[in-house]
Amino acid sequence: MDYRVMKENDLFLLTDKSGNIPENHPYGLGLYTKDTRFLSKWDVRINGKDPVLLSSDADQNHLTTILLTNPHMEEDGELILWRESVQIQRKRFIYDDVLYEELSVKNYYPKPVSFELEMEVDADFQDMFIVRGFQTGKAGQRTGQKLEHHALSLAYMGADEINRYTHITWDKEAKRAEDNHITFHFSLNYNEEDRVIITVVPQIGEERKQEVLPFKQALEKLTTSYKTWEENVPIIQTDYKPLERLVKRGITDLRVLLTDVGYGQFPVAGLPWFGVPFGRDSLIAALQMLPFNSEVAKGTLITMAHYQGENKDAWRDEQPGKIMHEIRFGELANTNQIPFTPYYGTIDATPLFLVLLVEYVKWTGDYEIVGQLQKNIDAALNWINEYGDRDGDLFLEYHQESSKGIANQGWKDSGDSIVHRSGDYADTPIALSEVQGYVYQAKTGLADIYEAAGRTEEAAVLRGEAEALQDKFNQEFWMDDVLFYAIALDGNKQQVGTITSNPGHLLMSGMLSSERVEAVSKTLLSSKMFSGYGIRTMGENEAGYNPMSYHDGSIWPHDNSLIVLGLSKVGKQEEANEVIQGLIDASVHFEYDRLPELFCGYSKEQGKPVLYPVACSPQAWAAGTPLLFVQSILGMFPNSMKKQIHIRPQLLPFMNELSLEGIAVGSGKLSLTVRRENNEVTINITENTTGYEIVTR
Repeated sequence: MDYRVMKENDLFLLTDKSGNIPENHPYGLGLYTKDTRFLSKWDVRINGKDPVLLSSDADQNHLTTILLTNPHMEEDGELILWRESVQIQRKRFIYDDVLYEELSVKNYYPKPVSFELEMEVDADFQDMFIVRGFQTGKAGQRTGQKLEHHALSLAYMGADEINRYTHITWDKEAKRAEDNHITFHFSLNYNEEDRVIITVVPQIGEERKQEVLPFKQALEKLTTSYKTWEENVPIIQTDYKPLERLVKRGITDLRVLLTDVGYGQFPVAGLPWFGVPFGRDSLIAALQMLPFNSEVAKGTLITMAHYQGENKDAWRDEQPGKIMHEIRFGELANTNQIPFTPYYGTIDATPLFLVLLVEYVKWTGDYEIVGQLQKNIDAALNWINEYGDRDGDLFLEYHQESSKGIANQGWKDSGDSIVHRSGDYADTPIALSEVQGYVYQAKTGLADIYEAAGRTEEAAVLRGEAEALQDKFNQEFWMDDVLFYAIALDGNKQQVGTITSNPGHLLMSGMLSSERVEAVSKTLLSSKMFSGYGIRTMGENEAGYNPMSYHDGSIWPHDNSLIVLGLSKVGKQEEANEVIQGLIDASVHFEYDRLPELFCGYSKEQGKPVLYPVACSPQAWAAGTPLLFVQSILGMFPNSMKKQIHIRPQLLPFMNELSLEGIAVGSGKLSLTVRRENNEVTINITENTTGYEIVTR
């Protein structure tokens, strides 16, 4: 990454690798909360010159440490500061909506030195959509600034008539404080250190709530919260360390992406630009996390239910019962200049909401949530049957109604992602293949839950609807000439016949016959689709194929993870493991062993994966991908209705042992170890307080 990003709850900081925020940087660097930039400039200089970067470490998501030093400085032949004499360290973190930075200096020159550190700050309070160049519109204006002893406050009145402030404080006497320039003088003997603590507090409205703690105390509280998070997820150990590192990285990345807007923790989509509730992304990431932390799924479900659509509103692509796509909280949203309040232009979030609910209940046995969300479940089913199916043909279709909405409303939401074999883009309304699978999975899963609760009539209705969808889907989407499913039906009910990854999601739905499972799996693992590093979004040599594209030949880890889960579910574990191995092989080439949002779809024969230039990192459903790898390798599928946990493990080729300690299932815990010796796999259940029967194969 050519930037450094950190986040805690709803506040995130995006800087260059030196920790600075240069003004008008093309990456939109800054300090953000509620879609507003509260710092648009933050430069630190030594004697008026930019420091030299030594290292920039963001391995710990909650704490960034940056090492800098001075360039050589002399004037008219007189030495001012010998090069690399002063170590400058920036240590920073966010806790409880406050940004903390310890700016420390140390003298390594053999004699005493004196120098100045200057900090220049500013805030433009721009809406994130304006920063990113996506929108223009009516905005507010700066209303002044106030410089006091050890503090600077910048003020803004928005077009939404909300006052916003940035409060900056420092704990060392400044030599000069003028306008936006704060200068500190340091005199250090050899090996002597000194420091200044800086805090930045955004404020929206007139009530200031954030408490600024001592630096050390705030860091201890933040570190404790991370330790608590790690203690509450299962412990993974394996002799295949690349997988173990990938899982641990995913767990820590998901922790930094958690946010709570009042209804429980849920994962935001990704950093830097999607740190907000995001229908499909949050739902899929929560689904991936079920084996490691099911409480996040509960928080996600309740959050999505709170924002469920209630009205018919074309401006927001909203209908009653629909689950949102994305919500924003900035000035443009507040003044209705953009429809993200929330915006509902997604065809898949509503069935995915129900899929997550079903899988959450299967893992936890928490049937109370069904009663708690029954009105939301009914509304979602009604939306699927009435509003989602625009023409009564049993398929969910999307069509953009909002003038500032999204044209393609599946997960491949770029404008060129739904393309015919001819190269022509499909006309809406469009029915996507994977979305029909989500609907089938949701309805059959809810039918299981209702049957367990004695609601047999409701269950029978859902099963009937699911079977009708299954029959018609297999008639309309199957392509005999290529033995694969179309990505979609277009507005004329014509197949969009390009070979893509979308039908791979059908494998987890239970919708396909064994013959078609075989055909779909074969195509997905063919050289056309599988690069060696992962399954491409679009097949090589298709009319729209482009390995450098966002959705037309790139590789998305989350897309692969859902396919992997489906392959495991239908017993295709060798194929699942081949995909898992490819993504693990790719991961070692990425910073911090972290799977990015996506990467280019070039063949593994090139020697290493090719980065996509603007991928989010960390990104929730990429971070959740290795967690699904573990579930798939174990072949682990709990079912609270039957009080059973099915386990069918198949270890990766380079793995001989995998253990998980403390998997939450039902009201208890499951711990197990899988070993391979002499080509025989054994399962040792070391703890089972779930009350469920272990069914192994």
